[in-house]
Amino acid sequence: MHRRSVLSLPMLAAPALAQPAMRPLRFVPASDLAVLDPAITTTYITRNHAFMVFDQLFGLDENFRPQPQMAEGVELAEAGRRVTIRLREGLVFHDGAPVLARDAVASIRRWAARDQLGQTLMALTDELAPEGDRDIIFRLRRPFPFLVDALAKSSPPVCFIMPERLARTDPTTAITEMTGSGPFRYIAAERVAGALNVYERFAGYVPRPTGTPSGTAGPKRVHIDRVEWRTMPDAATAAAAIQTGEVDAWEYPPTDLIPLLRRARDVVLENPDPAGFIAMLRINHLHPPFDDPAMRRALLHAIVQEDFMRAVAGTDSAMWRAGVGFFPPGSPMENPAGMTALTGPRDIAATRRALGGRPVSLIGPADYPQVQALVEVGADMLRRAGAALDYRPTDWATVVQRRANRNAPAQGGWNMLFTFFSGLDLMNPAVNPLLRAHGAGAFFGWPDSPPLEALRAEWLDAETLPAQRAIAMRIQEQAFQDVPYVPLGQFFQPTAWRRGITGVLKGPTLFWNIRRA
Repeated sequence: MHRRSVLSLPMLAAPALAQPAMRPLRFVPASDLAVLDPAITTTYITRNHAFMVFDQLFGLDENFRPQPQMAEGVELAEAGRRVTIRLREGLVFHDGAPVLARDAVASIRRWAARDQLGQTLMALTDELAPEGDRDIIFRLRRPFPFLVDALAKSSPPVCFIMPERLARTDPTTAITEMTGSGPFRYIAAERVAGALNVYERFAGYVPRPTGTPSGTAGPKRVHIDRVEWRTMPDAATAAAAIQTGEVDAWEYPPTDLIPLLRRARDVVLENPDPAGFIAMLRINHLHPPFDDPAMRRALLHAIVQEDFMRAVAGTDSAMWRAGVGFFPPGSPMENPAGMTALTGPRDIAATRRALGGRPVSLIGPADYPQVQALVEVGADMLRRAGAALDYRPTDWATVVQRRANRNAPAQGGWNMLFTFFSGLDLMNPAVNPLLRAHGAGAFFGWPDSPPLEALRAEWLDAETLPAQRAIAMRIQEQAFQDVPYVPLGQFFQPTAWRRGITGVLKGPTLFWNIRRA
């Protein structure tokens, strides 16, 4: 039997304990933490919370390369059809129980039931089982080169490892007990809904013994004893709080306050995500008028990406890009196929003729400034296009709940919503959840396109980058026909930090490695 080992690292040594800071780190998140279970929602606020509480088998470094995290290494056998992932020794959950292979197996299964790439992985898996306490065994029908990438990805849902007793919860039922093995413990007793979430350093956490912190990879060393997420009532209050030092960080300041913060002597603005964010209009394919692909294509005539980008990112063109397709600018899969649908002459009259005054239900939040900016531009566009618009702003938590409703708009469903994803989450057809078009199993909006699905499968089988790029062009051409969503441009969203806070990592909002000067 031919065997080879990859990603293997030395056995861990006892970690050195850093001297913790006494003051808590106070952080203003983009919105309230409405959902705790990272498998149930794709919201970044829940994903960021889960990175504190849970850990992954693999992480992604700043160059988007998977690295072992809870895993000691990976071993391939039987021409890549048998994959063994071995856990590092010494891993424990917050309740003191050891992390075992059966916990990881149950966690992978629950995550895969909700994740698009996880579903693809499990469709190729004949057996997933623990072998002893530390080995996780995949037996595949054929080699799947994206297996480690799937387990390492930071786009939600993320494959976080939790105790088996929690991971056996039905994947459509949210868990509320936050027992993980991550670097922080969630202090549920101190939660104040809409105002406060508290995390404390987990003394039993075992960081990787070697490597450099990078993205979600490398040693996760915690230098702050306590982190408090404080939701502010409005942007002006948050701006005042970070200028006076009442809080240490503000995740997503709105565009109109960024010039003020740039002038503040003790505030530093940093772009945490080099891939930026891709704004988008997501369309519900289940109900009229947009169950008709011709109606979805008619919307493209009215889209002016520059209008959306100025609203969300301001007039400084260095902070945004238009002319963006279904793959992020600068990514290997970016291509020009079909782009005249968004970059050619605009014709809102054509959209008006197609809509013919039909009712359109738009959902959007009033408490999430970046999304609200997109929604307001979109609502104005729809009114000018003659739609009978039903738009009643709510809060982000309500939008997250309502977008899962498959009913007709009159029964609590919806036709459209606006949102944004990190460019990292849309890099290619393997990870982009919004390009999946397999009906009931697809992301909210539920597009159904056998041609798109066939092209995705072809892309996953492609063995060279040129072959993948050629297929990505065909995927984009087909996406402009089916319109699972409409790209609205790329923007960069800075995070505000108090001067003297160091060690902030690029990528998702993370709280290990941070120090206070």
